[in-house]
Amino acid sequence: MPSPQPTQVQRVRSTPALGQDSRAPSRTRRPGHAPRPVVADVLGGLAGLGFGLTMALVLINETSGSLASPGGWYTVAGRLTGFLGSYLMLIMVFLIARIPWLERAVGQDQLVRWHRRIGGWPIVLIALHIVFVTLGYSKVDGVSWVKQMNTFIFHYPDILASLVGFALLVMVGVTSYRTVRRRQAYETWWVVHLYTYLALALAFAHQVVTGYAFLHHPLAKSFWIALWALGAISIAAFRFALPLLRNLRYQLRVVSVDEEVPGVFSIVLSGNRLSSLAVSGGQFFQWRFLTKGLWWQAHPYSLSALPNPPFVRITIKDLGDHSGSVAHLRPGTRVFAEGPYGTFTHHQRVTNRVVLIGAGVGITPLRAILEDLPSNVHTTVVTRGSAENDLIHREEIAALVAQRGGVLHELVGSRQRVKLDSASIRRLVPQISSSDVYICGPAAFTDHMANTVARLGVARERLHSEVFAF
Repeated sequence: MPSPQPTQVQRVRSTPALGQDSRAPSRTRRPGHAPRPVVADVLGGLAGLGFGLTMALVLINETSGSLASPGGWYTVAGRLTGFLGSYLMLIMVFLIARIPWLERAVGQDQLVRWHRRIGGWPIVLIALHIVFVTLGYSKVDGVSWVKQMNTFIFHYPDILASLVGFALLVMVGVTSYRTVRRRQAYETWWVVHLYTYLALALAFAHQVVTGYAFLHHPLAKSFWIALWALGAISIAAFRFALPLLRNLRYQLRVVSVDEEVPGVFSIVLSGNRLSSLAVSGGQFFQWRFLTKGLWWQAHPYSLSALPNPPFVRITIKDLGDHSGSVAHLRPGTRVFAEGPYGTFTHHQRVTNRVVLIGAGVGITPLRAILEDLPSNVHTTVVTRGSAENDLIHREEIAALVAQRGGVLHELVGSRQRVKLDSASIRRLVPQISSSDVYICGPAAFTDHMANTVARLGVARERLHSEVFAF
């Protein structure tokens, strides 16, 4: 039997973006914000300045005499590692605070990568802080480190609480490692990470009460308290207050749940004043469905079409307890959404030639990007699936491609029989090296395609990807 061949499809069909014509939605909507990279540069500079000031808080209190005293170097090293570890924890909080200006500048994907890259260092530094300070004080008192630790726990204020906070940080850190994370449900990972806030609160109390750097420097103490207060305010404002205000405005509710292909469902929502919602194709929201068993957890899903006020649509594949439960949502169910997030949008492109490559449910944000691209952009779409049913929103994508005079390639068949490698990509998209390339799909597919197109000459700044993983 001959191998299935990729097909170039140019079908034209008038398809409403979000559902049936009978809804007669308005097409008026507010375009998404363009990224402003200068914001990230400014905030990065401030973070570096804060790091230097944190080191200064410790070092200005030390003299040659204190270093020469018994355990002096241990004690200074302990104070320095403690403050630097705490500062890096605070930076991690800012990275996940969903500050709109920062998120628009670099995107939540990049912020999460930075968050994970920093992640292990605070735990290591705080562990060293515990070891060094214990050794330093034991030298001063002339006792064993075991006895000194016992003294800390039972006779120093807030030490026991801070150790509990450190244990919580270790627990969160362990569950964040890739090999461990892959074995967890998203719901478990999310709940465990909530303990980070408790750990930070316990650590802050310890720093303020027993911090040697603050004993004779009220200005330094005020600086540190203000820094942590800013972190707390950012979390309260951007992760709680702002989403709450927006949802009181939009009042989203489920209109319908439709099975696109087996195991993949589109949820159409309606709301108030959605024409004022600034969002770009390719962005996602954190969705919380206010029904039994789902209200307490939020999950990230991309829009599968641009908002069509008063409607908006997401498309979800059944991959777990939460995504499987959405198939049973009833019309009228209230929905709480946080966002939009992400820079996987047409704003990232640097050319007027775009290639969209998607597989599985990763096709859905590409469908929204396709709808959002300016009319003067030449577009080639490559979708990949083991069977035709895997090509989600197939007819809609074909219609959008045809309307803009683009090219659509559908590759259907097993990976062994229908390959998507350098040779096939070069054949399907001869001008790929001079194009912006957007890739979305499972992690393995995205990594493979990113490496493939890079070998074909696509520059780093023209390669844009998003992985469906937490």
